[in-house]
Amino acid sequence: MLELVDVTKVVGADTHIEGVSMTLSKGSINVLLGPTLSGKTSLMRLIAGLDRPTRGDIRIDGASVVGVPVQKRNVAMVYQQFINYPTLSVYENIASPMRVKGADKATVDREVRKAAELLRLTDHLKKTPLELSGGQQQRTALARAIVKGAGLVLLDEPLANLDYKLREELRAELPKIFAATGAIFVYATTEPTEALLLGGNTATLSLGRVTQFGRTIDVFNRPVDLITAETFSDPPLNTLAVEKRGALFGHAHGLTVPVPADDLGLPDGRYTIGFRPHHLFLDAPGGAAVSLPARVAVTEITGSESFVHVDVADARWVALAHGVRNFDVDDRITVHVDPDRLFVFDAAGRLAAAPRALQAA
Repeated sequence: MLELVDVTKVVGADTHIEGVSMTLSKGSINVLLGPTLSGKTSLMRLIAGLDRPTRGDIRIDGASVVGVPVQKRNVAMVYQQFINYPTLSVYENIASPMRVKGADKATVDREVRKAAELLRLTDHLKKTPLELSGGQQQRTALARAIVKGAGLVLLDEPLANLDYKLREELRAELPKIFAATGAIFVYATTEPTEALLLGGNTATLSLGRVTQFGRTIDVFNRPVDLITAETFSDPPLNTLAVEKRGALFGHAHGLTVPVPADDLGLPDGRYTIGFRPHHLFLDAPGGAAVSLPARVAVTEITGSESFVHVDVADARWVALAHGVRNFDVDDRITVHVDPDRLFVFDAAGRLAAAPRALQAA
């Protein structure tokens, strides 16, 4: 078990990590999710022992490891910027942690070839890293982490340089590999979709603070505040500042949205309503959906999906629609919002109400 207790890191006048407390269990998958400069790498360096916290404690199985150098910890690390030994073959790069431990030749050979097969490196074992593509070099670093058998595995955006197909395959395979060893698996990413695919637990980070930590699906479905909801939404969360008066949320530009029946008990006052892009509909979904006038700002077509950016009153929203939806800039269209899909945040940004259909939120 890994425990972080009020971990804080201050460098000069800057606070890189502030008051982080989490408990990570053996065999667990733990995702650090946040934008660039949110503190993911800084937190990983503290966990690994590369940096020392200014305040707080880090414990493994109840014993403090603050001050214990990384060389004396059973830790495997893989970064987006892969690190390999340039003069060693791919085989020896992968085998190196097992050699250090004194594993016998047969065990080394078996584990190296097993990891190489998984990461599609079998045909490259005799090459040096400089003879490999960037993706192959990253896979070599991943294979070395796999054979090390570490109790703590830290992966800092390790799949960012891989092609789409291999990235998707490894997202499915890596958690199984490390969970089977009983290791604590910590995976940093900027991508909410990646966090959902990996499952396990997720800690959302913003400006060096962990805003929420829990089961990934729970953090996604019930973010404790607006910052967490925005961190766990890509494309960005659609929001609108409103004032609740009785059974309506009203906006300064005259727009109104019915308050969901389950939320009628909320006190009147100022709120922010939010909903994810796949819940801004270009075609009326039926039911109690509200139709709102919008102006198209830009359309991004990926082939299977279209991202339609629209201006509604003083807000810029994004609709995620299936298929090709081709609009011209300044086209006037109607968009549709289902009140039952709304997150409601109070004036302080705390979650006041979550959508009824959580699993589809």
